[in-house]
Amino acid sequence: MQVPGSIDFKLGLVLAFLVVGMGVVSFFYTPYEYNRMAPSERFIPPGGQHLMGTDNFGRDVFSRIMTGTQYTLFVSLGTVLGSVFIGASLGLIFGYKGGLWDEVLMRLMDTLSSFPGILVALMMVSLMENKPYTLMIALLILFIPSYVRIMRSGILEYKNRDFVKTAGLMGAPHSRIIFVHILPNLKNSLFSTTVLGLSNAILAEATMSYLGLGIQPPIPSWGRMLSESQNFLFNAPWCALAPGTMIMITVVAFHGIGEGIRQW
Repeated sequence: MQVPGSIDFKLGLVLAFLVVGMGVVSFFYTPYEYNRMAPSERFIPPGGQHLMGTDNFGRDVFSRIMTGTQYTLFVSLGTVLGSVFIGASLGLIFGYKGGLWDEVLMRLMDTLSSFPGILVALMMVSLMENKPYTLMIALLILFIPSYVRIMRSGILEYKNRDFVKTAGLMGAPHSRIIFVHILPNLKNSLFSTTVLGLSNAILAEATMSYLGLGIQPPIPSWGRMLSESQNFLFNAPWCALAPGTMIMITVVAFHGIGEGIRQW
């Protein structure tokens, strides 16, 4: 059975399309200005006037969710693409060469993996301004080791194959052997891991924002919205349910797509 035709993959694709579509639409339209405060409209429950209700400042929750989609996807996509490019390149090159530099790289990756994510984020915030790209760099550093290991294990599997040795005997340069002869055999696992990495990056971004280490006000962030709404969780539960549900839907969407591609 072709797994990308499974229910999980299709559901993930539909959910991802809705989330990405919401982010794209928010560039051109939101029901209200995301930072518009209306004290007289505080804690209005979800309804026709405000689809997801309003928060403690009278701001429309749905408009903030839409705008927050932009920044969540921007940080997550930038993190994953950057870590894939750097991690895959390092894993391929050093795994192919082997020897001392390969061992040094892997010990460095082990060292990076041993650092708690919160500690790395705190270090980045203390060294740089707390901007979206600061969080992106911190998460990128945390994600690189996994892609290095994936590409390194893949190239170790293929570099002693007959077709690789034949290419070397025919005078093909090392760069061509790595990126033309070996990398195409690893592209499927790399692509599925990249999609799965998006779900992890979204969850990591929401966690950091929840702890106050991510995107800062007045820019809305799902994690920060969740953190700000915990003080009135019982009075206005919709303020927490909206960003929490969006985080869950987005993580499930990309996880389902990535799992479907990986199994296929």
